[in-house]
Amino acid sequence: MIAGLKGRIERKLDDALLLDVGGVIYRVNTSRSTLDEIGEAGESARVVTHLYVREDQLTLYGFATPDELRLFETLIGVSGVGPKLALAILSRVAPDALEIAITTENAALLSTVPGVGRKTAARLILELRGKLVPSTSAALGVPSPIDAEVVEALRSLGYTAVEAHGALARMPRDADLTVEDRVVAALRELAER
Repeated sequence: MIAGLKGRIERKLDDALLLDVGGVIYRVNTSRSTLDEIGEAGESARVVTHLYVREDQLTLYGFATPDELRLFETLIGVSGVGPKLALAILSRVAPDALEIAITTENAALLSTVPGVGRKTAARLILELRGKLVPSTSAALGVPSPIDAEVVEALRSLGYTAVEAHGALARMPRDADLTVEDRVVAALRELAER
């Protein structure tokens, strides 16, 4: 099994990364969030991978962080969720926001992903509730009242729930920041996307 690859980025596609590892170019299917943070063509990159094996196919999926890989593997374990849908979910919802959505049973956030309707969102919540272990990058839990205020402020400014939760999950945690400071930081994060 291929647990990871380290090499030079040959090219970035809409849904994959072409990675040159010692003269062999691997196509690594990945999420939008990994493509955004992995680097540009010509730069060195490292991805943790999952080799998807079926009768008629061998497909390599790779991610920038072990947490995203763990979530991908958890998602494809849900009945009715294949690798393409799992990538769509991870591309649309940040890993921390996804864990919070499952924990807080936020089906509305999950149903904003193309291909995930209310029934699939409910199945994801039902099958994954209690199975997700907190990620190593952030403590999982119910959003704090300050986080809820930040999300509500971003929503009132016209951002979707997915965008608001994603920006919140990508922001560094700083207990000294006020709600206003966190909203400004989230707006900066959203502007960089």
